[in-house]
Amino acid sequence: MFSEQVGKRSTKVKNVVERGAVKKFAEAIGDFHPIYFDEETGKNSRYQNNIAPPTFPRTFDYGEIEGLNLPDKGLIHGEQTFHYKRPLVIGEELLCYFEVKKYFERKGNFGEMGFLVLESFGEDLTGQMIFSSTSTIVISEAVRKVLTK
Repeated sequence: MFSEQVGKRSTKVKNVVERGAVKKFAEAIGDFHPIYFDEETGKNSRYQNNIAPPTFPRTFDYGEIEGLNLPDKGLIHGEQTFHYKRPLVIGEELLCYFEVKKYFERKGNFGEMGFLVLESFGEDLTGQMIFSSTSTIVISEAVRKVLTK
């Protein structure tokens, strides 16, 4: 079903590490470390600015891949890992995109499940990689049936 998408990459989309969004995100995940929102703490840090929490890239736009049509509901967020060269700094602009790494199916207790593995990337405007993330989306048998109709 998604096997033909493996290897495809989205176009790059510009994102901004916006101060208000970082503050709301940190509050939403219950991480109140001052490095995320207190400007004085940020100025006195080795980054001389506030930084974003490690999972903040979940909020970014990574573009779209034509033909990769995932439903808005019914997917299971299986697993996600992040790898950083350095933290994301408030105010910086990034170019983000993703690639379909693999797709496979397995039979389990809940029927035939699909597993879509995506790798996401964030780089600065000069093309230097800042972070990458690998995530697995689990597609239940019920969702797979809807998608194949």
